[in-house]
Order: sequence, then C-alpha cells, then structure tokens
Amino acid sequence: MTDTLFTPLKAGRIEMRNRVVMAPLTRNRAYQGDVPGDLHVEYYRQRAGAGLIVTEGSQISPQGKGYADTPGIYSDAQVAGWKKVTDAVHAKGGRIVIQLWHVGRISHPDLLNGGTPVAPSAIPAGSRTFVNGQFLETGAPRALSEAEIAAIVQDYRQAAANAIRAGFDGVEIHGANGYLIDQFLRDTSNTRSDGYGGSIPYRTRFLREVVSAVADEIGADRTGIRLSPWSNANNVGIDSDTPALFGAVMDILNAVGIAFLHVVEGQTGGPRDWPAGGIEALRARFRGVWIANNGYTGETAVKAVASGAADVVAFGKLYISNPDLAERLAADAPLNPLPTAGLYGGGAEGYTDYPTLAEVSA
Repeated sequence: MTDTLFTPLKAGRIEMRNRVVMAPLTRNRAYQGDVPGDLHVEYYRQRAGAGLIVTEGSQISPQGKGYADTPGIYSDAQVAGWKKVTDAVHAKGGRIVIQLWHVGRISHPDLLNGGTPVAPSAIPAGSRTFVNGQFLETGAPRALSEAEIAAIVQDYRQAAANAIRAGFDGVEIHGANGYLIDQFLRDTSNTRSDGYGGSIPYRTRFLREVVSAVADEIGADRTGIRLSPWSNANNVGIDSDTPALFGAVMDILNAVGIAFLHVVEGQTGGPRDWPAGGIEALRARFRGVWIANNGYTGETAVKAVASGAADVVAFGKLYISNPDLAERLAADAPLNPLPTAGLYGGGAEGYTDYPTLAEVSA
C-alpha cells in the first residue's frame, strides 16, 4: 500500500488510523486547581477523528506554569479530569497523548504565587504571557541549581506516570518554542559553566535526562518530543550552530528509541524558513516517526507524506475551527474559517461550538 495522509501508521505503541495529527493548542480554559473539566471532554471528543491528538501543553508542576488557566498533570484531581477526556476520545476510536510542559522563564510571578520564574541562566526572555486576562511581560528569571534540575527531571518522570494513569496513549515532551528544555539547548539562553552548559554535550544533557527518565518510566514506544530548531519563539534566540546542536539531539533521541519527533519546521506560527537542507538533514538522521508541523494545508500535507518528507502532518489553527478536520481533508470538503476571537480563555464559545461537516450538511 502506498503511504498517504489517510493510511494508518504505528508510532511505537501508538496506532494512528490516519496521519492527520491535532497539534497542541493552548486555550486557557482549565478549572480551579488547573484541572481539565467538562469543556475539555467535549473539545477533545469532537476531534477524536484525528490519527493522534496532542493535548495542549500541561505543566508538570506548579513551577512549570507559564500561562493562566492551563491544565496540569501533577495532582490527583488533574489526573481524574484528564481520565474523563481520554475515556471520551477512546470511546470514539481516537488516540491521544499529553504534552508535558515546563515553561522555564516564560512565566510571571502572579502565576507562581509570587515566586520567580526559573531558567538555565538568569537571562530575561523579554517575551509576554497570558495573566489575569491580559498579556504581560514575563518576569526576570533566576538560574536553577543542579539539585533543582535533578528534581525537575523527576517531575517529568512523575508526570509521565500520571499521564498513563490518566489513560493517555503516551506523552509528547515539549522541547520547543523557547520553553525550559529549549532554553537549556541554546547558547543564546544557556550561559552556564557547569555540567549543564557550555559545549553541546552539556547543553543537551537536560534534554537527554528528561527523555531518558520519561522513556524509562512509560516506555520509549509511548514517548515523543516536540522541537523547533530554527524558531526564535519566545525570544529564545537561534543557536550559533543549529545543525550541530540538533544533529546531536537526533542522536540522543535515536539512542533512546522514542516513538515520534514532532518538528516545527521554520518559525513557530511564521514562515517555513530554514537554511537549505537543514530540516531535511534532521529528517534523514532521525529514525522514528517524523511529524511535520507549521503552516501546512491539506494539499501540502498530502504531498509531504506522499514524497516521504514527513510520515505524519500536524495541524494547529485549522483544528480550532474544524473539529472534524481529518474527515474534511479526506473528503476534500470546505473548511470553517479560522477564528479571530475566543482563542484564549472563556467558555464554550469559540471552543466547542464549531459545526462539523455533517452538521452543516444536515
């Protein structure tokens, strides 16, 4: 059978019925205690036709929170809330993984009970985050100690265990878009001189320890990661030698044997722009399932899978307004227009009230 966007695929232990993935989307609708609620159940249930759903980023600890009303995966109440989501998705034959998130310096004291954001180095991001219904500049961070880094690695391990307890099919570690793992990787945001900074083997150490801990806890065949090699999201900066840095990361991921790699190709939410051959070289080097993301249309996604440029394609914005996106793409049907409001915070409006093709046709 020739691979197409609509043929099944197995990534490690995760069986996808098609190759259309719902990318993680921060929507800021968690309940008190950062617990997912009934709105989340309906939202993800509606989108269960995707070959795989990657949930919105979910903080692995209170310290890892960077935006208001984002869900967590560290408390029993959060696990119970997510279990309702996974049950609903599985009841419709879908597959779902949770994105494990620590934002590092992309936070604000108001989100940390007055605490200070943390980072590999005490370098302010100069970025913005969603706090109390508005976007505010991120707080100045402090540098983590080695003991604190070791504790965060264990937070990732525990979050992965919690995810399986909540019924997820696996996890995606958030290593992209200028958050904590990405901050450790790049020499623009990591100026440490200890065992977690300096040359590439040291700057990749935190990623290696996190990925190894998660894979050890739940199995490499249920572990994935998201990366954004040539993105300056959240002002993380572009490393002085991106090909060497992320080539080394590919080798680490291959050694662990993770199920999939989810790559933001180019600038996050921006142009698909990278040095000639850059993404292609990483694609050739990684031995697992390659999930491509960033600005794909149905047409370009079909071409990417057919050509082998990607095994799977992830869609973000299109999944906001098209809960049945995979089905629409397979039928070459019209899409609902992209939303202009209701993206961050609120209730059902702009969240679970977009019509499916069947509803429009009825």
